[in-house]
Amino acid sequence: MPPLRTALLQNSGHPGDPAGNLKVLDEAAARAAADGAGLLVTAEMFLTGYAIGGGVRDLAERADGPSGRAVADIAAAHGLAILYGYPERHAGAVHNSARLVGADGTELANYRKTHLYGCFERASFTPGETPVVQATVGELTVGILVCYDVEFPENVRAHALAGTDLLLVPTAQMHPFEFVAESLIPVRAFESQMYIAYVNRSGPEGEFDFVGLSCLAGPDGATCLRAGRGEELLLGDVDPKLLTTSRRINPYLRDRRPGLYTSLG
Repeated sequence: MPPLRTALLQNSGHPGDPAGNLKVLDEAAARAAADGAGLLVTAEMFLTGYAIGGGVRDLAERADGPSGRAVADIAAAHGLAILYGYPERHAGAVHNSARLVGADGTELANYRKTHLYGCFERASFTPGETPVVQATVGELTVGILVCYDVEFPENVRAHALAGTDLLLVPTAQMHPFEFVAESLIPVRAFESQMYIAYVNRSGPEGEFDFVGLSCLAGPDGATCLRAGRGEELLLGDVDPKLLTTSRRINPYLRDRRPGLYTSLG
């Protein structure tokens, strides 16, 4: 299987301005596609901004709403899949969601964040109830989590057991939690034998200072890509051959004893 060139867009865009963020996305998609990318991943709540208070509810849309259709058009125009974060309005609730559209503009998956972080998120969103959401991009099984979700090892292990090759994690990681991007993400990739694309916002926004440090971590525990603190578009390859080799020599998943864990709850 050929590698999947993956682009990580570390950019906070224009908080409160979906039209402006769609323009940023279109420009990034054009650059990524020109460099051979088959997948572009954005940060948490990229479409609207994260620290926008009541604007979250005001700007929330259905997955197939006007902004969702605009993203689909961008994906189809540039011929690459796009994963983007947005506030989703569904059945009277608002979710912190991430939606994956294919290179032809069709929806491949939609995930609702299951673990909400802090007072702002718990006041603004309803948590999702589906822990593992997957799709196929190229020849890889791709899974989705959002930010805080990846900090629970159970979530990542559930994806590993379900066969996820590449876990996409749009995030809004702020100071002083840099260690999550720097240390935790490569460990998660190693212990569950997958690639993890962790894509953050950058710079000050409202009361938060987003730290950047987006990364692509491999199943060997190596960080293939690492951003700094500012806006960046990173490109790297997710290599199925490395997945096969690493899973063969790393025994974690084979050596599990699930019968011992049933009392852990």
